[in-house]
Amino acid sequence: RSFSLQQDVIAGFLYAILILVVFHPVVDLIDNFNLTYKYAPLIIISLHLALGIFSFTLDTWSTSRGDTAQILGCAFGMTAVEKIEEQLASLRIAKRSTLSEEPAYLLDIDLSKPAQSESSRFVGVSCSNKSIRVYNRETLNFLREYSSHPGILNGVRFAHACDSIVFSACSDGTVKCWDIRLATQKAVQIFSGYPSNVFISFDVNCSDLIICAGTEKVEKDTFLVFWDARGITDCASTTKEPLGVYSESHNDDITKICFHPNKPNLLVSGSTDGLVNVFDINNDNEDDALISTCNSDSSVSFIGWSGKNYKQVYCMTHDEGFCWWDIARLDTEEPITLLHVLDVRDAVCVGNDSLHYLVGGLYHEKADKLFLVGGTSTGNIHLVSCSTGGLSQVGTLCGGHSATVRSFCWNLTDESLLTGGEDAQLLLWKPGAVERSLAKKASMKVASSVQKRVRVHNSSLKSRKK
Repeated sequence: RSFSLQQDVIAGFLYAILILVVFHPVVDLIDNFNLTYKYAPLIIISLHLALGIFSFTLDTWSTSRGDTAQILGCAFGMTAVEKIEEQLASLRIAKRSTLSEEPAYLLDIDLSKPAQSESSRFVGVSCSNKSIRVYNRETLNFLREYSSHPGILNGVRFAHACDSIVFSACSDGTVKCWDIRLATQKAVQIFSGYPSNVFISFDVNCSDLIICAGTEKVEKDTFLVFWDARGITDCASTTKEPLGVYSESHNDDITKICFHPNKPNLLVSGSTDGLVNVFDINNDNEDDALISTCNSDSSVSFIGWSGKNYKQVYCMTHDEGFCWWDIARLDTEEPITLLHVLDVRDAVCVGNDSLHYLVGGLYHEKADKLFLVGGTSTGNIHLVSCSTGGLSQVGTLCGGHSATVRSFCWNLTDESLLTGGEDAQLLLWKPGAVERSLAKKASMKVASSVQKRVRVHNSSLKSRKK
């Protein structure tokens, strides 16, 4: 039997040499095909599937058969991720919005959620002049503007079931809802908080049933406030009272709130107290609802979900740190921390350029890969790939913005990216796109009416940490 194994090893070695002899002259040609040909992903996937099906003709399992399956699987995975990273690096400007008469920082962006077989129609932008602007998704032509003076609007979200319904939280202690189909600028629904509430973050769950907003700290109080969002399109300028609040899980400003993409009962919140809390709001009270408390050790600026079935959460901090946790490991002996980087600016090499700040993160479902978006004060955008082993640069988007980028929105349907910044520009990036006017806009950095909220995080954290 040992002689048979030796024969297998020798035969495998000779086959490897034969493959190298045949394919070495065309390695560059194959590599160029994989990276540039439009139908390369389809051909690569089909080839791997065909090899997997037709190479396994034995009646019983063998180690060589197992090795072949593992090699094919690894090759397919690496090819898919490399293709996605290449697409991200090849993003180019497709459209620019026309500049408003009142230039403002573009602080948050959201895309309307399309019906099946349709594409997104609208882009919503939260601006530093206390307004929400709505643009056409394809042309970036301006359509509507909503304001709530003297209150400051923070954030923008579209409903999931109706792409003409848009929300924003307001510093006057309300969350407002508008219908783009109506000519009026009056809110069709107002969700009121309590008298002392100043909302600085919010989100709408994937079933459009619940809205949650986070408050600034007033005296010793910070709240997560919840409302029933049903029947939005049937009401006309009515006011809804809260369903209830969570008041004990954070002890400073609640800067970010994010519902789970698929599970309407799961919610993650981040605060300047450094805590990232995961809740199951189906439970009766706050103590039972709190699934996990993770400590970022700094003031949280961005949070999101990632991983298969979105069982991971991550956050970025105001001092450019990054934390990544696997909530699925809560009931196991494995550590839930996947990666903790104190300062991403020092951890990522971006060649001759530099990384000045982080904007946020995006999870690419097709590649099962988490990416960070950062940039420079001159408007360059850096895309950074995340793994449990560390961070690495994927590419840099140049020639678009001329000042700090403050917001972005990723559209998985057509692999496009929307970005907004302090130069008052809204840009649409698509793989391989060609902009009609290639001249980069001159810097239009303007004075903002809303300054970035950066607080020294409270060192007196909750005792319940995971």
